[in-house]
Amino acid sequence: MTATAGELLEVLWGRASTAPASASQMRVLLMLEHQDGINLRTLSDALASTPPSTSRLCDRLVAAGLVERVVSAANRREVRLHLSNRGRAFLDDLRARREQELQTVLALMPAGKRTALLEGLEAFCRAAALQIHDSAQQPDDRTA
Repeated sequence: MTATAGELLEVLWGRASTAPASASQMRVLLMLEHQDGINLRTLSDALASTPPSTSRLCDRLVAAGLVERVVSAANRREVRLHLSNRGRAFLDDLRARREQELQTVLALMPAGKRTALLEGLEAFCRAAALQIHDSAQQPDDRTA
């Protein structure tokens, strides 16, 4: 079931291409959207990458006009990363195209199946939230 769902999403998302951004670049854009102004070290840690690799990745995003580097006012040696207006517009457009693809497919489904899908997705979200909550409640084995 998970493989089928993953493949279906890949087909749908493929129609709403992420070009000109690669999968790694998309991760950076989404991280910056949620953590605006993070520094390169924090981004490298979040990506589980090295600072030089992350810097090159950001260089390409800056060259594409999707990301801006800003020297920190508090520490001139620190560079903060921000989505540019073009980067925000790119993510907004991508989401709109993905939503349109989903709406097109959903419109082809019978109403009863759409309702069943909604109920299934709601149950999935509840289960995922419960699992996340339970994981957060368990002590970290590394500190024991």
